[in-house]
Amino acid sequence: MVDIVADYLSGLPQRAVFQPYPAEQARALATEPIPTGGAPVDAVLKDFVERVAPYPFGNGHPRFYAWVNSPPHPLGVFAEALAAAMNPSVAGGNHAAVHIEHQVVRWFADLAGFGDESMGLLTSGGSMATLTALTVARHRAARRADIDVRADGLQGHARRFLLYLGTEGHGSARKAAELLGIGSANVRTIASNDGHRLRPDALRDQIVRDRANGHIPVAVMASAGTVNTGAIDPLDAIADVCAEHGVWLHVDGSYGAPAVLLLDEHRATKTALARVDSLAMDPHKWLYAPVDAGLVLVRDRHLARDAFSLVPPYLRTDDDPDGVSGPVWFSEYGFDQTRPFRALKVWLLLKHLGTTGYRDLIAHDIATANRLASGVRAAPDLQLLANGLSVVCFRCRPVDCAGDDQALDELNREVLNAVQLGGRAFLAGTTVNGAFALRACVVNPGSSAADADAVLAEVRATLSRLGGGQPR
Repeated sequence: MVDIVADYLSGLPQRAVFQPYPAEQARALATEPIPTGGAPVDAVLKDFVERVAPYPFGNGHPRFYAWVNSPPHPLGVFAEALAAAMNPSVAGGNHAAVHIEHQVVRWFADLAGFGDESMGLLTSGGSMATLTALTVARHRAARRADIDVRADGLQGHARRFLLYLGTEGHGSARKAAELLGIGSANVRTIASNDGHRLRPDALRDQIVRDRANGHIPVAVMASAGTVNTGAIDPLDAIADVCAEHGVWLHVDGSYGAPAVLLLDEHRATKTALARVDSLAMDPHKWLYAPVDAGLVLVRDRHLARDAFSLVPPYLRTDDDPDGVSGPVWFSEYGFDQTRPFRALKVWLLLKHLGTTGYRDLIAHDIATANRLASGVRAAPDLQLLANGLSVVCFRCRPVDCAGDDQALDELNREVLNAVQLGGRAFLAGTTVNGAFALRACVVNPGSSAADADAVLAEVRATLSRLGGGQPR
């Protein structure tokens, strides 16, 4: 298995970035019955090598610039095997996995300026981290309104619970609103400025109107690096609004938090994080840990426990350092009872790379993205639409299509489809200011300036083949 892993990882740059899973093999998998007699391990592994390994998502390839999916650091790959060998449930208890997760959480809490009264836990990803944080926010808002949301839910209450989200905010907030009984119709979308950043003045005005109408503002979700454009919301100004009106401030840093926490140019934003109520981030994105590894931090550990714990307050116990129970169980702070040993891979990678090593890798990704953006600016048939952190959004814009927005959108969709299926580069599609765009996100330290140049060359060559050509 070690040989298979080594061959797979080392062979990625020579393979197609992406190729669809063959239809005939998909049909075979869909109709293959459950095995009744077992097969030798060698035969099973051979099946993996032939039917699984050749068709990856693509995110390990140095020219995969689509979504925020990093390649796994090799140490993280083997950390997964070590964690699986131990196979603990990290709901709680006085065993190593629990203490390792507490240490990882404390490291990130210290980086983000969360104090000793905060708590945190590792989740499946940023969406679950956000759902966890917003559950605590809903609990606080309901308690202030004399509603026992744990016993009664939101049924029968005339006052509307509201969430606030910027136009570039992640869809996980809307999904959380639905799951929490708030409803997506009660998510207020706050306008962004020209830099795709949430406007604090518009947020303040909306909260004032909602309070005047008797509604209950539950939380604001701001972004420390949106996945669409890499924009970072003005957290300090948003924190002022939330403090003024007593509204929970949750920050989605699933993608951008590592850059904010580690790079000097984002020091002001990092300082503002010390004012937020909760933070979500994904070590499996820009810290190169294998999926899955999300993280949530909540400033008020007691409030989080009140929102989730099924242990009655009069029976709750705190740390039991010499006994079986150990620290307060993670299952009292979140949804899951059975929890995997996610912390081991994050712990090993942090100990191996340190913050300095991570700073260098993240800075490399941003430099590669800047190389791509510079190439877009220099190309006469390309147009840069947005560039934040390691995200670059651009589109093909030959002169003969200028001014025809519908034709430009259709042309760029055709270019994107051809590039994705061509196997030499992989980008995502998105919308920026109403225009369809090609979106690149660099979260791969193995990607080089030459790879960035090759991606642009592939886009322009595809445009030429489709009839766009050079501007006339």
